[in-house]
Amino acid sequence: MTRHLIVEQDAFMRMFSPLLDPNLPSEWFDAVADFFAHDVADFPGWVTSMRNLIPDLYPARVSLAEDQAHFRALLKDADACIIESLTFGVPELACAPRIGVVQKYGALTRNIDTVACVARGVQVSTQRRRVNVSLAELAFGLLLSMGKHIIELNHVIDESRLSVKGYDLRPYDRRYTGGSNFARIPGLRMVQGKVLGIIGFGEVGREIARMAQAFEMPVLYYQRTPLSAAEEGFHKATYAPLHDLLARADYITINLPVTPQTSGILGPAEFAAIKRGAFLINVARPELLDRASLFGALDDGRLAGYGTDVWFDRPARADDPVFSYPNIIALPHTAIADRNHALADIQDMFMKISSALAARNVVA
Repeated sequence: MTRHLIVEQDAFMRMFSPLLDPNLPSEWFDAVADFFAHDVADFPGWVTSMRNLIPDLYPARVSLAEDQAHFRALLKDADACIIESLTFGVPELACAPRIGVVQKYGALTRNIDTVACVARGVQVSTQRRRVNVSLAELAFGLLLSMGKHIIELNHVIDESRLSVKGYDLRPYDRRYTGGSNFARIPGLRMVQGKVLGIIGFGEVGREIARMAQAFEMPVLYYQRTPLSAAEEGFHKATYAPLHDLLARADYITINLPVTPQTSGILGPAEFAAIKRGAFLINVARPELLDRASLFGALDDGRLAGYGTDVWFDRPARADDPVFSYPNIIALPHTAIADRNHALADIQDMFMKISSALAARNVVA
């Protein structure tokens, strides 16, 4: 029995296809294997083991939905779907007489009419993505690294290196003082009690807010639609208009998808509104920022530092000015960390779909 699974077309989600559909070109499987190879040496072995866990899903015929209209057209004989931003509600149910499972590639179901699905006996499953947790971890890694100058001060512990950086090595009068920070390095920050501003309160933003609680940071958030009072209470976060958030936050994270509405959302006016001395962390995409305004805010000291997982050019040019800014931490797109985390998410979702289809005894 061959199931029909619809997967939302996405740079990452399309890699699900050759894991389930043996009729796809072998070069597709090989490309996916190469993507995971540096963390998963025996990727084919992993796939074989995973397939043995999902007898009611593998093998499947996988279709990629390009947009909402294409998604609806594919639903006529679909047994299940995996979606991230596509919507699923009454109109989709009307197109999908066989659908048994709607799997969200994420934890929030605001794009799924769960009430309508339950009424039709369609299971809705979610997935708290380990990748989103990893992004949040890196956001805090960058936040802490900038506030405490960890990257800048790494190995700067001998006299020559300290002198090159211009630090004052005059000894303290140890008869009367302690000896900490013997190089008199200024500007070291704590995070406890500092205001964290989160631009974009989706799944990554909420993971960051969860971690902020451990650091006792008051959290402001901005998104198009404020949460309910109950949701704000659960996340311990307070809504603020964008410019108000920028003016009040000591640390700012931006976690948005790049769309025509969000591209360049931090432009000249927004950088001018940032609280002087604040740090900006971006584990999303550089297209959310105006590049010239970013450098301008760093040059005039309004922005104390910028930490990012993805630079504007990938890879950067050798003469990019980023290399002359010690208060910029720029990484080579490593926030998602070990690929095994993504594979664990994929396996979890496939097992939930397989189990749900088995329980329904859907006949393909």
